[in-house]
Amino acid sequence: MILVLVETDAQGVTLTSREALTFARTTAERMGDQQVEAVALGPLPDAPATLAQLGEQGVAVLHHADDERLAPYGAAAWAAAVVDAATSAAARLVVASGTPRGMEVLAHVATRMDCLMAANVVAVEDTDPLVVSRQVMGGGVFERMRLDGDVAVVAVAGHAVEPAPAAHPGAPDVRTYVPTLTDADLSTRVVRTEKAEGDDTSALTGARVVVGAGRGAGSAEGFTDLLELRDLLGGALGVSRVVTSLGWRPHHEQVGQTGSRISPDLYVACGISGAIQHWAGCQSAKTILAINTDPDAPMVTQAHYAVIGDLHEVVPAINEELRRRRG
Repeated sequence: MILVLVETDAQGVTLTSREALTFARTTAERMGDQQVEAVALGPLPDAPATLAQLGEQGVAVLHHADDERLAPYGAAAWAAAVVDAATSAAARLVVASGTPRGMEVLAHVATRMDCLMAANVVAVEDTDPLVVSRQVMGGGVFERMRLDGDVAVVAVAGHAVEPAPAAHPGAPDVRTYVPTLTDADLSTRVVRTEKAEGDDTSALTGARVVVGAGRGAGSAEGFTDLLELRDLLGGALGVSRVVTSLGWRPHHEQVGQTGSRISPDLYVACGISGAIQHWAGCQSAKTILAINTDPDAPMVTQAHYAVIGDLHEVVPAINEELRRRRG
């Protein structure tokens, strides 16, 4: 059996968790005679939507740790709950999306279960023994990793798999349980969250469209048109290291080796030269459009499409055309 840790929000199962479920289902089909089960922790904001989405993904059983102590995030407590579900269900593989929480929880799970873990996994190469392909070196290299043992733990790289419904969806059997939690498990938890002031584009890793900006923005005031393009495309804003170093934008928007690694369907890189550190964070984008005055800039030469020109002239023209087409 393959157990998937699913993260939920007000709309049900998150996009990256649906990707992990699709990854688990295709892996289960290759393993043969394996079913996919899920584990959800704490109260569900929208239980009907969550169950419907899990059923669409072909999940046979939902192990729900409906425990108020799990409502605030805590890696150790969440891991303890996952281990309880994995042990009772005799899971051969424990999977989660490679989000910050998913990675942290799975690291705890692998330690508690004394098994091997692979992070940033993009594909399964073989199932007997389990061999996976994963991104390393900031996504610039793919590594084949063999996971021996009765149980393995895998964190799936964001957008490595396109979420798709199961051929035979159904309603999952819900099994509620109370996890065994110690005082030590509950010693470190999130006690408060605060909404970021201004433009919150922290969800870079889950964005389908990212508008990137570099030194070419010119100043902290030079982002007006870029933010409008972001909004018109329904995406997120990502910036190069020099932008955050100059204090023009906050660090959580940084894309690159020391920032976020993104895999959107479209990355519009505006005024970014494309240093190797930045390229390490964006090269997994399915399509890259570069806007730059320098035709020889690394970002231009490596992009799928390029527009040679000043972003302060090109981006407003794109915005105007998008507004015109939308009436």
